[in-house]
Amino acid sequence: MLDIKLIREDVEEVIRRLNTRGGDFSYLRDVQAMDIKRRELLTTVEALKNERNQKSKQIGELKRNKQDATEVLQSVAHLGDEIKAIEAEVTELEEKIRYNMLITPNLVNLNVKVGKDETENRVMKTFMEPTKFDFEPKDHAELGEKLGIFDFGRAAKVTGSRFVIYKGLGARLERALISFMMDLHSKKHGYTEVIPPYIVNRASMIGTGQFPKFEEDAYHVVSDEEDWYLNPTAEVPTINMYRDEIIDGDLLPIKYASYTTAFRAEAGSAGRDTKGILRQHQFNKVELIKFARPEESYKELDEMVLNSEAVLKELKIPYRVVELCTGDMGFGMATTYDIEVWLPSQNTYREIASISNAEDYQARRANIRFRPTKDAKTEYVHTLNGSGLAVGRCVIAVIENYQQADGTIKVPEVLIPYMGVTEIK
Repeated sequence: MLDIKLIREDVEEVIRRLNTRGGDFSYLRDVQAMDIKRRELLTTVEALKNERNQKSKQIGELKRNKQDATEVLQSVAHLGDEIKAIEAEVTELEEKIRYNMLITPNLVNLNVKVGKDETENRVMKTFMEPTKFDFEPKDHAELGEKLGIFDFGRAAKVTGSRFVIYKGLGARLERALISFMMDLHSKKHGYTEVIPPYIVNRASMIGTGQFPKFEEDAYHVVSDEEDWYLNPTAEVPTINMYRDEIIDGDLLPIKYASYTTAFRAEAGSAGRDTKGILRQHQFNKVELIKFARPEESYKELDEMVLNSEAVLKELKIPYRVVELCTGDMGFGMATTYDIEVWLPSQNTYREIASISNAEDYQARRANIRFRPTKDAKTEYVHTLNGSGLAVGRCVIAVIENYQQADGTIKVPEVLIPYMGVTEIK
């Protein structure tokens, strides 16, 4: 959530910067006006309460002196109702302001390139040349079904479209990648392993920016006990571990490698990537999460990008790193780098990871603070998140880049200890 002070001080600059995302944020002028009205009403309420207190003292003094207090009582009789009515108006204004602030995205960092969409993103680096074959490469879905490691038909029968059943060495490949990623990030990169709940509450969804803007993408869990939702990404439960807490500044940065199964309704994506496992309603993911001091967060972001890249470097799969422009940025993020992996069947790069710095945007929503020093005032932490990686898309990348002419899949060297075989056949 943005700091309301920014809107109070220069709403036009806030609107200008937000409009580089490609939307219209002129409604923030109304937020500024509501905030001015709210503060005026609060001043009025304080004056009325002060008047009531003073007259209450006067009434008490008159009664103690056996004097007639009727006139003063009559002059104060209306104050209670007037205060109650103004406080109700203040509450209504605060709810409207809060809602508008919750649906307003983060300010993009001033160093990010202004651009309309993904066509204006900047390629920052490339690793390896795109994989070349002396035969016509097949896509992962065709290879997987022929090898018997994917079953889309039975998954559709069990549940519906955009689900898959992993079988045999396909299931083992998925499991191997999860273990490999968690080992890499915990043993080499210094992250603490976390497996958080797969169900989260509404406050958690609001805290990281999924609600109220993207509520249609969430799976609501029907329960008489709680307002629960299926986890859309490990970012949600992991960051909310510290909601409404003050972190000891000496502990920062805090680094987690969080594994979850994630669930997304993919509302609005009808007809996109319907073949195979590129865009599923249920998928596994290893997510990197950091809580950092504001002055150190961009150094931590650079390190996180390298940590995510390391997965593909170890697997020896071609990829590139792209810096997103303003028009392609995620709702709550100030800066984002995407890692795009080479998919031979599509003859192009496709996103396999997003690594972002939300700065203090999520921390304000979730009220996550720290003390820079023991006696200092609290400040909001900066939160960072990044795929480390999306497991299903990594399965695609392995299958397509390591396919052989006879339809078998060579197992990347680094995965052989986890797989126990050198080929999927």
